[in-house]
Amino acid sequence: MPTSKSSPIAIIGGGAFGLSTALELSNRGYTDVSVFEKDETIPSRWSAANDLNKIMRAEYEDGFYTDLAVEAMQAWQTPRFAPYFHRVGYLNCVSEAAPQKAIDTMRRFQTAAKKHAAMKSFVSTVDGRSEIQQLCWQFNGALPGWKGYFNGYDGYVHSTNALRSIYRVASANGVRFFLGEKVGAVSEIVYEGTSQSKKSIGVRAKGGRFHAASLVIVAVGAAATTLVPEIGSHVSAKSWSVAHVHLTDDETSALRGIPVTYARDLGFFFEPDPSTNLLKLCPMGGGYINTNRSTGISQPTEQLAESRKMPPGDEKKVRELLRQTLPYLADRPLVEKSLCWVADTDNSDFIIDYVPETSSSVILLSGDSGHGFKMFPIVGRWVNDLLSAADGKQRIARWRWRSGKPARSNAGQEDVSWRVGDVKELRDIQSKLVATKL
Repeated sequence: MPTSKSSPIAIIGGGAFGLSTALELSNRGYTDVSVFEKDETIPSRWSAANDLNKIMRAEYEDGFYTDLAVEAMQAWQTPRFAPYFHRVGYLNCVSEAAPQKAIDTMRRFQTAAKKHAAMKSFVSTVDGRSEIQQLCWQFNGALPGWKGYFNGYDGYVHSTNALRSIYRVASANGVRFFLGEKVGAVSEIVYEGTSQSKKSIGVRAKGGRFHAASLVIVAVGAAATTLVPEIGSHVSAKSWSVAHVHLTDDETSALRGIPVTYARDLGFFFEPDPSTNLLKLCPMGGGYINTNRSTGISQPTEQLAESRKMPPGDEKKVRELLRQTLPYLADRPLVEKSLCWVADTDNSDFIIDYVPETSSSVILLSGDSGHGFKMFPIVGRWVNDLLSAADGKQRIARWRWRSGKPARSNAGQEDVSWRVGDVKELRDIQSKLVATKL
């Protein structure tokens, strides 16, 4: 039976997926929507979207996601989201040391962009230092063996500011927000009945208060298995590291307008943020997992401070990236280092479906695999589509609930084409992590 517009709905998680859903449902006339977030503020520090910026590139090797990203791109250009989208272009390259896997992936992305009607006129091949400098004269590094393509259709989005804005709009729409460890952190989804008649009746906050809900939507990113253990290892927590260089006002001004620059064997960076003078850097790699020894499932670290660090190998990569592009920054201190935890799936597909044997009372919204934020303006539509389905089923097969064993284990997820490098256990490098000053 479809959820009525007046039924109480509880959304667990105030990150990108939770906020997008809250906004969409409130716009669609749902009048009793509550969001539960364990942090005291939004953007939540636990959310992978609580970040300076995210790449907004539309091309995928998979045409299904390319079409979705183009749809999202159009939404980023509407009045609600346009202030946070910056069309500076996307320089997708490899260096002379790139493995064949990185080269092949980059070329498939280029092919996808060149054949899509919305993008093909924006795409050009670049080969060598002189051609790259025609696009971004600021790059005075050697750019050894750099080749790839430039897509002027793409750019980046300011994620933190976008989250903050949608939080305000959803609140104005009447969505209630319960924030903080006592009232916003959910300790359990409360059920009645058993087996086929099992049904959620609401959620219980860690402070003990029960909140009745006809529908519970779990959108807690990397922590999905803590509330929906039934999904097992189909969703696991994985992290990639982030760091920043603090620039002067003049240095920030000089780099304004540079494209999002991605060397697929090293990492990527963005134009600096004028309000903070921070230039964000991310190394490329297979990512880090944090496997619970008793369950075999990777989960995010329990304390934020545990993730305010950067593996030395990653620091080496981003410094080399700077050395090849902006060498005068290569030895600058790296600040605000952290591991960004996302909900990962073995094939990078999302999971947007009812949890089995809950009488369609619980939805899992997860599995962004590090590419979800670009879809922020349209994620809520997907949830509404599921709620509106006449047969109560997810029509997109690849987003349905998963059972059985995943195609690949955590340790094998580096086989996904865009991941260059090996997946590593966080505990295996714990002693080598380089802490940042908080």
